Amino acid sequence: MKKILGQFIFLLMLLLCWIYVPLLPTLAFPIPIGSTQGRLDSRYELYPMTTCSVTRGKMVKSSLAATTFNTSDNRSSSKINSNKNNKNNGNGKKKKTNKKQMNKNSEKVETWRIFGIEVDPDLLGKDSLLPSSSSPPPPQDLEDEKVQEHNRFIHQRYLSKPVLDSLMTRLKINHSITSSSSSDGRLSLPESIMAVRVVRRSLDARKKKILKEGPKYTYVLDIDVTHQVAQNLRLKHQPGRNENVSLDNHEVDHGKSSPSLSSEKDNGVSLSSTVAGVVACDVDDDHVIRLEKKNPTVIIVGAGPAGLFCALTLAQSQKCRPIVIERGQPVESRGKDIGTLMHRKIISKESNFAFGEGGAGTWSDGKLTTRIGRNSDNVRKVLKTFVDFGAPEKILVDGSPHLGTDNLVRLLRNMRTELRRLGGEVYFGAKMTKVNTDGEKVCGVDVEYSESLERGATQSAAKKVGTTETLYGDAVVLATGHSARDVYEELYKSGFQLEPKGFAVGFRVEHPQKVINKIQYGDTWGRNAFTGKKVTDDVNEAFFAPPDEGNVHQGLLPVSSYRLATDKAFDGNICRGAYSFCMCPGGQIVPASTQPDEVCVNGMSFSRRDSLWANAALVVTVNPDDPILEEYRKKYGVLAGIEFQREMERRAAVMGGGNFTVPVQRLTDFVNELPSTSAPPSSYRLGVKPTACHEIYPKPLTNALKDAVLNQFEKQMPGFLCEDALLHGVETRTSSPLRVSRDPETLQAIGKIGLYPSGEGAGFAGGIVSAAVDGLIVGDAVLNDLFGCDSDVNSKTPSSKRENVGFSY
Repeated sequence: MKKILGQFIFLLMLLLCWIYVPLLPTLAFPIPIGSTQGRLDSRYELYPMTTCSVTRGKMVKSSLAATTFNTSDNRSSSKINSNKNNKNNGNGKKKKTNKKQMNKNSEKVETWRIFGIEVDPDLLGKDSLLPSSSSPPPPQDLEDEKVQEHNRFIHQRYLSKPVLDSLMTRLKINHSITSSSSSDGRLSLPESIMAVRVVRRSLDARKKKILKEGPKYTYVLDIDVTHQVAQNLRLKHQPGRNENVSLDNHEVDHGKSSPSLSSEKDNGVSLSSTVAGVVACDVDDDHVIRLEKKNPTVIIVGAGPAGLFCALTLAQSQKCRPIVIERGQPVESRGKDIGTLMHRKIISKESNFAFGEGGAGTWSDGKLTTRIGRNSDNVRKVLKTFVDFGAPEKILVDGSPHLGTDNLVRLLRNMRTELRRLGGEVYFGAKMTKVNTDGEKVCGVDVEYSESLERGATQSAAKKVGTTETLYGDAVVLATGHSARDVYEELYKSGFQLEPKGFAVGFRVEHPQKVINKIQYGDTWGRNAFTGKKVTDDVNEAFFAPPDEGNVHQGLLPVSSYRLATDKAFDGNICRGAYSFCMCPGGQIVPASTQPDEVCVNGMSFSRRDSLWANAALVVTVNPDDPILEEYRKKYGVLAGIEFQREMERRAAVMGGGNFTVPVQRLTDFVNELPSTSAPPSSYRLGVKPTACHEIYPKPLTNALKDAVLNQFEKQMPGFLCEDALLHGVETRTSSPLRVSRDPETLQAIGKIGLYPSGEGAGFAGGIVSAAVDGLIVGDAVLNDLFGCDSDVNSKTPSSKRENVGFSY
């Protein structure tokens, strides 16, 4: 009976709820006639809005209609909202503000960085290595709606239909990428995506990847979407997969800006301002800036990456006058001196593969890889500056960018012209012989002038041959390269504080490029390595057996490279580090000697990397306290590393027979300690001599390199140890064996005021990019010490982290 009564009461309550609950809002809170004010719990409110949602992988538009209620007298139809009556509660205005803020946030544009977009090379076809030119920016006179419509299309520069299709798949958007009807071949984007940009493109050709799926081009893309769309796409911040990138942290260039590191420009001429103690500069009709003599003078020794970027930073600040002195020749004349060496075996001691405008990196592979952070502000600034001065734009995107010697020559000429336009001075054939001091203050340098062969140079850009001059300055930046041994010997004699650092020595090994292509890409994909040079491509294709019908690929791959490293190279007593260095695919081996009685080699390649050979240094580490340097330390002190390098180079010269002939040895003979009696073809053009290269270095270094090749490198790259692999002696100048001690905060030499060591030669960088970045930061430090303020261009780098600019080997 109780059970039946309970059920009856429950049904009665349901009936009452069904009758009265719909009337509660109007009964409890009657709406005044002609008023839209009311009260309703927020869970009932729905406003008209259009959202972009993802349903089963399809991007659709959905409209949420407004919910309205009629008043009891049917005299008006009012939209009910959740705001309280303004007369009874002051929170109504606040809630309206929150709604506006929510709408504003939903329309806020966000940039998301999407990693790991993979594309099969076969889908890209011949466009794998040949991106087309970039699309023009939208015309400035277009209305906003037309600009937005313009930006919905993307030109096929590094972006193509397969790349965007892969992105749509990743985002789970069911949208077919189509070309526009116009003749420019642009691709349409879904309405939800405002823009797409390529941040990085690299080739994933790891051995496991090759065997399982084949090589893949991997992209990192930036997409611009609204906050609402990002939520609908369920994008979450996951480092290394999806990252919410602030718009302030990246720049989108729609057109070429004038080459400048400065953010403030006026018609291409850097703006100048009067600073305390500094007289403003004048600009001539030809846009050449004339600095007043009262501007502080900064002397920069060396026109390598560190020296040039330091000079540009100072010149663009318009606060001081940089004077660059370079012992070698301008890049165009330097090329003639190198040609004389290669054809007639006559070396210029001051203009060669090591000395001259651009430094040793000018005649190299021009690698722009670095260990100091590929996406750091200063690294990106260096790369963009290269592009501004003539480098190909693809270096901003490529995962392993390189310039090549041909691009570097043009770029350096443009940088020199801009530096002079900004009021700086550049002198070639100007060798620094001494750093002058007044107590602890560095006040200038002594300079010895030789003939300067700069094409079209004015009298003001050249000095009298054979004369010596003392240049006085408010600061001196020492940016000489690692081959300027005489500079460090002079500093040592003058009492400057130097300290030894680790370095590496070894040989340069060369393989036929087709062999490296086969090792890295396999038989299936190796034949698709492409250079654009018919002879090279035909040789590579003939090396591989004809493919099966099911294994024919249309995609193109760059000539392959490699990187080898181990810390388990046993020398008979301890384990050392051993690694490959400065790998040059499609390159050649060149002499890096600076004296006729020394033999030292290096590798270089042009931008197309289209030679028949691939080369890389194979080196072993030498620590500052290494036992093999003990006798050198006793005799030469802190210069022990330099003297060790010099002696190894002289041994190689003797073993080669002189006249820059290089001693060579098959890699198979080296590991067996057998002198070679024959040698395969070599790219080294000054002559090679098969001999016993394993006898050049001390036994521990030879043992360590042998162990690395046999037990580490051959396992990492089966086929690396072969009869066609040829060692060339010797590779000794991988980095400087000492550094000029400098304060990590001020970047001045310890114990000396006004001297700023910088770059690779001073021991604070290792490569083109890291040296250029060090030059930027040193330029900023000079401005900070002279004027008490950082430059605009580098102010983002805290002084407390300046010591981390470069790296040591």
